[in-house]
Amino acid sequence: MTTPHTPPTSTPMSNPISTPISTPITADLLRGALDLERTAHGVLPHRLPARARAQNTDGQLAMAESQPSGVRLVLRTRATAVELDTLPTKRVYAGAPPRPDGVYDLLVDGHLTRQASATGGNTLTIDMTAGSAEHRPGTVGTLRFTGLPERLKDVEIWLPHNETTELVALRTDAPVEPVPDRGRKVWLHHGSSISHGSDAASPTTTWPARAASLGGVDLINLGFGGGALLDPFTARALRDTPADLISVKIGINVVNADLMRLRAFGPAVHGFLDTVREGHPTTPLLVVSPILCPIHEDTPGPSAPDFAGMSEGRLRFQAMGDPADRASGKLTLGVIRDELARIVERRAADDPHLSYLDGRDLYGEADYAELPLPDELHPDAATHRRIGERFADRAFAATGPFGTGD
Repeated sequence: MTTPHTPPTSTPMSNPISTPISTPITADLLRGALDLERTAHGVLPHRLPARARAQNTDGQLAMAESQPSGVRLVLRTRATAVELDTLPTKRVYAGAPPRPDGVYDLLVDGHLTRQASATGGNTLTIDMTAGSAEHRPGTVGTLRFTGLPERLKDVEIWLPHNETTELVALRTDAPVEPVPDRGRKVWLHHGSSISHGSDAASPTTTWPARAASLGGVDLINLGFGGGALLDPFTARALRDTPADLISVKIGINVVNADLMRLRAFGPAVHGFLDTVREGHPTTPLLVVSPILCPIHEDTPGPSAPDFAGMSEGRLRFQAMGDPADRASGKLTLGVIRDELARIVERRAADDPHLSYLDGRDLYGEADYAELPLPDELHPDAATHRRIGERFADRAFAATGPFGTGD
């Protein structure tokens, strides 16, 4: 998957297909989703299975797992025009400027060819100061991609990584069929909002999507904004999902939620890894610690937003904990990295397919000086690209944990 600097855009104002062929949107046309929920409008891709969703009581995780980061429609067709009806749910933050619409990336034979955004949609208004949210229903929008090459080709439509998206209808000017198995390895990744893709420019430029492209693998991204909290139902989802390579990026959410103390963290990590290993006893498994985040390197959580610049579109986070509380077991990123390295070293004595990667190798002090975290927690678009490229260099190299060993 290559990324031109300025891919052409497609808009809903293009002329509709004159004699469209409608194709039901089914699981065999989708990659990256673990479940499809039937809705009143169509289907809603989920990145957690129904059993896990039934055990979750956190509204933030429910929203995050329904945002289709890494989920894409994959078609083989001679069509020169593709129409997709969708019902997005767009987030609005009270007191803040409007957020940009989610981006759809269309790839032809692995090359980014068009980008578009959907109009209409539901609206979810979130008031961070009051801790409330209001959902308002909206209308279905239509994306039209035209002028595609008139030959047999593989077409991928990557859904917005940060916008819940119901898929309503698919129309083309030539028949479509599922793409046969291309023999690529499947990489299953779990992490926080950084893995989810917060502040990436588009769905194919989140750091996991970029790394998967460079590594030549098929991505299943279970990165959940605010949701990498060692939940047992997430571990079971990883356990039960077929994969050739697995990585788990652990730490920042545990700190910024102030979720647990060191006494609980170690056993929770062991239990999470034990569950994954029940389904994947010899699959290469890479544990990745947090990237550099100066506000929490030595200061425990929780994190709290500073709303001072919200009306100008500036939101920054601050650490509310006391560094002295580390003595009583409160967690910082430094403490978590030490504990993860210790756990992996101990387990690797009996698990030769288990590896550890220090997140600061992906983004460290020199990177922060050059590309600081705009809100003190999340990387920007350029940093996503850098993290993805570095992960690919370290993980997918021949001698890396996901390499061939040659």
